[in-house]
Amino acid sequence: MTSSTGTPTGSLARSVQFLQRRHRFHWAEIIPWILAIAVFYLLPGYRLLATQILVMILFALSLDLIVGYAGIISLGHTAFFGTGAYITALMASNDIPDPILGLIAAAAGAAVLGLVSGWVLLRTTGLTLLVLTMAVTIMLQELANDFDEITGGFDGINFTNSEILGLIELDQLWYSSSYIYVLVVLFFGFLTIRTIVYAPFGRMLIGIRENTQRMSAIGTPVHQRQVSVYIISAAIAGIAGALWVQVQGNVTTEVYTFELSGEVLIMLILGGTGRLYGAFLGATVYKILESTTEQVLGTDEPYWQFAIGIVLILTVLFARRGLFGIFEDIVKKFKGASKGEVQ
Repeated sequence: MTSSTGTPTGSLARSVQFLQRRHRFHWAEIIPWILAIAVFYLLPGYRLLATQILVMILFALSLDLIVGYAGIISLGHTAFFGTGAYITALMASNDIPDPILGLIAAAAGAAVLGLVSGWVLLRTTGLTLLVLTMAVTIMLQELANDFDEITGGFDGINFTNSEILGLIELDQLWYSSSYIYVLVVLFFGFLTIRTIVYAPFGRMLIGIRENTQRMSAIGTPVHQRQVSVYIISAAIAGIAGALWVQVQGNVTTEVYTFELSGEVLIMLILGGTGRLYGAFLGATVYKILESTTEQVLGTDEPYWQFAIGIVLILTVLFARRGLFGIFEDIVKKFKGASKGEVQ
């Protein structure tokens, strides 16, 4: 629906207004990064968990770019995560161990896969698209198993990273340099996604998400724009996969599992889709809840999955916009109360 002046109304208009208000940096945006630095110094015993959280935040951000902003639902995003992971591991195990080169190659390889698969898959929608994205991931996992002379099969690939730019060694014992390395990559990845989201291209994606037919009617090349954001999302997911194996020092076919695709989607739902910092909150809550439940109740029984299920159900029922949506509501009420006191 449009107004008499031709201005879009409804959810599309609200989304565009939100982007127009938020395109500039707000002082509160520095808080997550301060907390990340504080964790490094105050909780050295949890650096491995914290590093894994940072990687999953980047992975969730890449998925949010297509799910939250473009409206492309996927259960096969691990196809790009796993591809980036294997490319990096294969390079490192074949005398090209430089971590930065691994990131670049992972992004390029995942982007190519995103181009090829996206050009075909994004001509479909709904349940068909959902199933096809899963099929791509399953196919890649089977290929990784079949070509075990290259991929190592179920045993995977073990490797050793070289120094970053020949200067800094990735620490896989105390994860000090690894944590900082991942944090820096996450920061630049976040800046890239933030720039895309708040640019005219991002507004166009929201328009496509809200009403594909309308955007086609006004001359927007919908399929090309969807493929473009799919490629970008794939490249960032590939970088996340590369970071994951660089921190672990090995890769197996588990990077292609459906469970991982489901986990990152749950992280987004918990944090809130279409909200950049929703991925931060969702991934952090998910990984901490998983780790804490396993430590308290043990890993023999899937208690942590039960706990995640309860949290997810409560989030869907009472916080449709995710945990970050609750945070936004609290901030709005606080601001409203402050204005009332001033008046």
